[in-house]
Amino acid sequence: MGKVAVGAAVVCTAAACAAAVLVVRHRMKSSGKWGRVESIVKEFEEQCGTPIVKLRQVADAMDVEMHAGLASEGGSKLKMLITFVDNLPSGDEKGLFYALDLGGTNFRTLRVHLGGQEKGVVKLESEEVSIPPHLMTGSAHELFDFIAEKLAKFVSSEPEEFHPPPGRQRELGFTFSFPVRQTSIASGTLIKWTKGFNIEDVVGEDVVGELTKSFEKIGLDMRVSALINDTVGTVARGRYSNPDVIAGVILGTGTNAAYVERAHAIPKLHGLPPKSGEMVINMEWGNFRSSYLPLTEYDRALDAESLNPGEQIFEKIISGMYLGDIVRRVLLKLAEEADFFGDTVPAKLKIPFILRTPDMSAMHHDTSSDLKVVGNKLRDILEIHNTSLKTRKIVMELCDIVAIRGARLSAAGIFGILKKIGRDTVKAGEKQKSVVALDGGLFEHYTKFRSSLESTLKELLGDEAAEAIAVEHSNDGSGIGAALLAASHSRYLGVEES
Repeated sequence: MGKVAVGAAVVCTAAACAAAVLVVRHRMKSSGKWGRVESIVKEFEEQCGTPIVKLRQVADAMDVEMHAGLASEGGSKLKMLITFVDNLPSGDEKGLFYALDLGGTNFRTLRVHLGGQEKGVVKLESEEVSIPPHLMTGSAHELFDFIAEKLAKFVSSEPEEFHPPPGRQRELGFTFSFPVRQTSIASGTLIKWTKGFNIEDVVGEDVVGELTKSFEKIGLDMRVSALINDTVGTVARGRYSNPDVIAGVILGTGTNAAYVERAHAIPKLHGLPPKSGEMVINMEWGNFRSSYLPLTEYDRALDAESLNPGEQIFEKIISGMYLGDIVRRVLLKLAEEADFFGDTVPAKLKIPFILRTPDMSAMHHDTSSDLKVVGNKLRDILEIHNTSLKTRKIVMELCDIVAIRGARLSAAGIFGILKKIGRDTVKAGEKQKSVVALDGGLFEHYTKFRSSLESTLKELLGDEAAEAIAVEHSNDGSGIGAALLAASHSRYLGVEES
């Protein structure tokens, strides 16, 4: 019996030792894996670094590219498009104006009643219409006839007291958010379709001409006074409320900037300078790139796999379309190389753009002690269950790294614009205020992004200059802004209201 007992004890002890060895090995393996997690995150954080010196270099590069783009067509990565908007709203505008906002699978029609300095926007009515998918790839006349019919129906509900007198046309601001080569304030040829549209017989044609033909077919007596994009509309919307607005920036799904330039500083502007001496320039700043931009392997992979490799590099690191996917790419590397979510790589984590920026924002703003929102988002979107607090903290840290880099680079871009027009410093005895109008869901809803952008801009300007610069939210440039530009470019300016 004794021998059996001793043997059993030896076997038990050996088993316990083996188990202990496995536990130790597992811990060593786990700590090794966790070390790898920390190392990947640390390297990513360093590569995304935006020290103030680097931001100044980015702003200087933006300034240089702006000069080059204004000097000649194709002279820069920045298109610096002449918009022919040389008369921004003053706040004095009165009357009823329409807007058409076409930029995706829906379009909006708006009716805006302006009451001058005292009353501002008196009344705003709008309707949203879905575009049937077959019209997005059909013919020009089918699409524009459909839009004209819906607009005519909207016009038919116009209050009788606002019907224009005989011989006077209704006026419309047309926001057309596709690449256009503008030829005047109210004409421009389509360069190419994006966003799922592909109507070949419109490419190279004047989009205002196409829309006007459809108006004439159904007897809609309306004229397009201004053809704009949403960023130019943001400048107009901002200027209407505040005469100190000098630029507009959109930070949403995509990003762009427009600003007011002195006509004599635009070498490629031929012909007589505008009476106002100013011109709004549409920068198309999403296409900015510079060796100073802090790009990582994840950004390069995202760009290589995108529909437009090598283009829109600035947009791909600061705009809402991409921020969530950058976080997903880092999480995927952590899962593949460091078993971040366990022994298997979650299948959903391999799906591009499954992690949207609004979800990233929700995780980034989680204030619960156990980061419950982070845990819920990982479970609901990526089907990753039972994550530890340690894991959730890393996810939140990645959201912070990506958002703060985007916000600080956005601020550097704005600083570059201020530098170009000489508003980055305070001149002795001057008390000139400069306001940048901002719009877009990223700026409006992602609080930590917005706070970082504002504090970084102050840091770049310095205390004294920062006193003279303000950032203001300017909503609905693509709608109200378009109606305001129809008003400021009305052919009836100076004609007494009858």
